[in-house]
Amino acid sequence: MAVRIKVPKRAALVRFVLHPWGRALLIAFLVVNTIGLAAFTYYYVRYSKMIEQKLAAGPFANTSMLFASPKIVMVGDEITPAEIIAQLRRSGYGETRGNRMGWYNLRSDAVEVYPGVESFFLQEDGVIMFNGNKVSKIISLQDNTDRTQYRLEPELITNLFDRNREKRRLVKFQEIPAVLVKAVISAEDKRFFQHSGFDPFRILRSAYVDLREGRNAQGASTLTMQLARQFWLTADRTWKRKMPEVMITLHLERNLSKEKIFEYYANQIDLGRRGSFAIRGFGEAAQAYFGKDIRQLSLGEAATLAGLIQSPSGKNPVRYPEKAKTRRNLVLRMMRDNGYINDREYAQATAEPLVVSRGGSESSDAPYFVDLVNDTLQDEFQEHDFQTSSYRVYTSLDMNLQKDASDAVRIGMKEVDDLIRKRTKKGANPGEPQVALVALDPQTGEIKALIGGRDYGASQLNRALAKRQPGSAFKPFVYAAALNTGLAGGPNAMTTATTVVDEPTTFFYNGKPYTPGNFEHELHGTVTLRQALAKSMNIPTVKFAEEAGYKTVVDLARKAGLNSEIRPTPAVALGAYEVTPIEIAGAYTLFDEKGVVVKPNWVQMIRSQKGSTVFESTPERHVVLDPRVNYLMVDLLQEVLRSGTGANVRARGFKLPAAGKTGTSQKEHDGWFAGFTSKLVCVVWVGYDDNRELNIEGAKSALPIWTEFMKRAHQHREYRSVTGWDAPDGIVSVDIDPASGQLATPACPSTRSEYFIAGTQPVQLCQLHSTGATQVAGWETAAPKPAVATDTGAAPAEYRSTQTIPIKPLDSTQTQQAPVERPKEKRGFFGRVKDIFK
Repeated sequence: MAVRIKVPKRAALVRFVLHPWGRALLIAFLVVNTIGLAAFTYYYVRYSKMIEQKLAAGPFANTSMLFASPKIVMVGDEITPAEIIAQLRRSGYGETRGNRMGWYNLRSDAVEVYPGVESFFLQEDGVIMFNGNKVSKIISLQDNTDRTQYRLEPELITNLFDRNREKRRLVKFQEIPAVLVKAVISAEDKRFFQHSGFDPFRILRSAYVDLREGRNAQGASTLTMQLARQFWLTADRTWKRKMPEVMITLHLERNLSKEKIFEYYANQIDLGRRGSFAIRGFGEAAQAYFGKDIRQLSLGEAATLAGLIQSPSGKNPVRYPEKAKTRRNLVLRMMRDNGYINDREYAQATAEPLVVSRGGSESSDAPYFVDLVNDTLQDEFQEHDFQTSSYRVYTSLDMNLQKDASDAVRIGMKEVDDLIRKRTKKGANPGEPQVALVALDPQTGEIKALIGGRDYGASQLNRALAKRQPGSAFKPFVYAAALNTGLAGGPNAMTTATTVVDEPTTFFYNGKPYTPGNFEHELHGTVTLRQALAKSMNIPTVKFAEEAGYKTVVDLARKAGLNSEIRPTPAVALGAYEVTPIEIAGAYTLFDEKGVVVKPNWVQMIRSQKGSTVFESTPERHVVLDPRVNYLMVDLLQEVLRSGTGANVRARGFKLPAAGKTGTSQKEHDGWFAGFTSKLVCVVWVGYDDNRELNIEGAKSALPIWTEFMKRAHQHREYRSVTGWDAPDGIVSVDIDPASGQLATPACPSTRSEYFIAGTQPVQLCQLHSTGATQVAGWETAAPKPAVATDTGAAPAEYRSTQTIPIKPLDSTQTQQAPVERPKEKRGFFGRVKDIFK
């Protein structure tokens, strides 16, 4: 009989452990686990510290912000509460108290505004009240008194100012609509609110699909894992990245709520590009793609944004609308399958067209302007790190004018393209001309709008800073130098009625000949200075420059802020030396500002993360022209628009008081128009980057863009109240014969009122149409006042009056000029008068 002896399992385990191989395996197991635990602990502690440091500082704290200029709301303005709120939202305000930028409260008849600790103004709280769609009352909550206006927070141009040109608008979880949350988790992680950072069901399903298809076909990353990669790791799909990804995911899930994780994710996710900027987060994507606040997203729009996560570039709704629509509908189907929407909502949303905001990315991004600011910060504030510190940079940009500029360039360049297309031979490639537009406030020099090219994505060259020949846009500085001779008086003083002969002429300078020609080789005979500028005649312009002195012309141009490389040669009169559009815009401020030039500027203020002011701009102003000379120049430049080469401005419907000058460089390489109202100076350049001939004069290339912009710009309240330019003391007006430039007589077939610096007006009667007296007796002229010699930024008091001094008859008690002695002979009355004034 066999007896079975049962050996206890514990004894077997003991024998295994006591066996050499058993001991070796056990030791190996303990060593591996110890090493693994140590490695896990090391990496967990390491990444925990890294995560805590970032979260403590705020994951989006180290981003400098770029702001546009503030908006002013006034009593009587036509604006709705929704528009006010939209402006506040774009500036970073929210609905919740404690928002660092500020918060607002919407009432049935008003909007309450409460600036926060990071507000630009640090001003008092206010209430903007409405009656319909008009502002009826503004109350300061500081003392409960009425105000006539209230300044709104500057709008963000970009939240993140860095080398990658990323742009985001931070949102709180409470501000994210539920429909967007449901769309995102349906598309990316449907058990996000149930799992602890890892979804085992999704991991198994992903592994099964990968094995079945033999490739990495489906990801298993949760939103938390994606966030871990976005904040702290690279996007490389390697096993080396997986360990830290797991560590970071565990720490995030342990220390943050699901809502906070989703909030960080919603602000960090890459959602493609619009214009020149990369879009980060749903807040910016809602504005960039749909022109909406994130809370206004529809079901279909929310699904579109959620669908972008998979392939931000490939599903971009601007570039690939059909692909984006297909992905949107797939997300909607997943939302329906998850029970977030019903069949009816699904059917309606999938049937909707995909409508993307076409407001123009160039207008909202202002990429060339942003580059200009970036270059300034790097060049002039090198001791500050704008890439990793949270500075607030306040600029001069007006977002409304920037949009107007973008629209005007788009419309105007289509005209240019059409002109080029008509003259181009079939099969030839004429290339694409480029454009620059600069608009600034003449009183402060602040650049309000800037376009540096047609497409920033295609070329980042900022043409507003490119040097090109200004052509006839430079001529006003020639004529200003000529009229300056009237300040000293004397026989060589030139006036608006001074005449020269427009005929073929060769000029010599340093022994070298220079023979200019007029546009289309037209010659006009004897012309006045006014006619020469209005019709942009080249030969007379060089004659006036020669008479004034080429060096005098160059000195004046340099004082106005133009290129220091300009040389005193005959060619300078026709704009042969290169300048930039920004330089021309700055120089033209002197005509708008009574002879005072204001230097262009674009960075208004810089504040540190703690709120201290690092920099604050003050306008640089310099007296360049006597106000009397300047008034004559403004009148001449108005004549350009009345009867000269700029008359198309009026024909195109811009009727406000304005002045300007067309410009076409030699050989027609460039087209220009520089002009101004009392509110804005605007300069437009059109040409090719490689400096080939454009063969379109400025009146047909740049002028249409300028006119379209100015028509749009002056519809805004800030620029609507345009005024004319009043004559200062020391200006007189007399009637002359345009053909002779002399005093008009009843026999003259046509006359015109002409302005002069007192003491330089003609005293001879028109000899072309009169056979009698050649001079008027019994009239006095005021002595010319000395030129302004100060450099204080403001005209002296004696030049500030708008009164015009008339020429008046002498009193009978006053003594007239003694006659010149001549041999006694019998002479008539007019002969005696003539002798008196010889």
